[in-house]
Amino acid sequence: MATTPATHVVVLGGTGFVGRPLVQRLLDDGARVTVLSRGPGKAPAEYQARRARLTRDASLLEGDVHDVGFLRAVLDDADAVVNLVGILNEKGDSGEGFERVFTALTRSLLTAMHDNGVRRLLQMSALHAGKGESHYLQARGHAEREVRASRLDWTLFQPSVIAGPGDGLFCRFDGLLRFAPVLPVGRADAKFQPVWIGDVVEAFARALGNPASIHQTYPLVGPDVLDLADIIRLTARARGRHRLVLPLPDALGRLQANVGEFLPGKPISRDNWRSLQLDSVSIEDGLARLGITATPVVERVPAILGLDEAG
Repeated sequence: MATTPATHVVVLGGTGFVGRPLVQRLLDDGARVTVLSRGPGKAPAEYQARRARLTRDASLLEGDVHDVGFLRAVLDDADAVVNLVGILNEKGDSGEGFERVFTALTRSLLTAMHDNGVRRLLQMSALHAGKGESHYLQARGHAEREVRASRLDWTLFQPSVIAGPGDGLFCRFDGLLRFAPVLPVGRADAKFQPVWIGDVVEAFARALGNPASIHQTYPLVGPDVLDLADIIRLTARARGRHRLVLPLPDALGRLQANVGEFLPGKPISRDNWRSLQLDSVSIEDGLARLGITATPVVERVPAILGLDEAG
């Protein structure tokens, strides 16, 4: 399906970190875009700020994205759907929050798409979905299974951690390092292949109009393999800070995660700890399969932290 001015793309999660630049890219490509949002929830000020950053050329509809009836109504004239809805932490540690956001929502979306005859679906997932003991990864895997079992023209994207301005990786550590001369870290040797947000957006945009991407799964990784300690040091160095990373043995790392479970914002959780048991790296390069040269993230750390805006 080529992206033309007549293409109507409905985006779930379009006010989020990946959603905002992807919505703009789809509009630039000539698509008509409708963004679905659950509304302000418990953070109205943050939501209004994110909403204000959405381009005026996209339609924004607020409603219960878990409600099949609502989804049927908004998908009435859609040509394609992009599902970016996601959370990094849940309330508690049962897995129920992840299952609701990933699996149950995907099931409702698939039902609404089947009922409306909308066939094209681009679904965000995660590297190693369905592997390990992490509730997050298991729920991502369950959602993938629902998508694969559907009769839709689906494409799955499995990124490692996504890096970019305002991300949950470098920017999160930047906040922690502001006052901490020493940062104790569990699984400091856990490996990642951070993928640049612009490359993720490009992957979605290219796949949308490419029939060869139907029923394909694309691991999205960058060219740099970094361990957690590397990421923290790069973040500190970008600001000219001297910070010591103190690797913790597993017993203390697990304890740190147990304590973090109850801290505001969950700087680390039990499920984060479980996720860290798997290195977020991939030999397969989904970006290359889509004709995209991966952007080195290391050299973009100052831009991620907003340090080179004047230049």
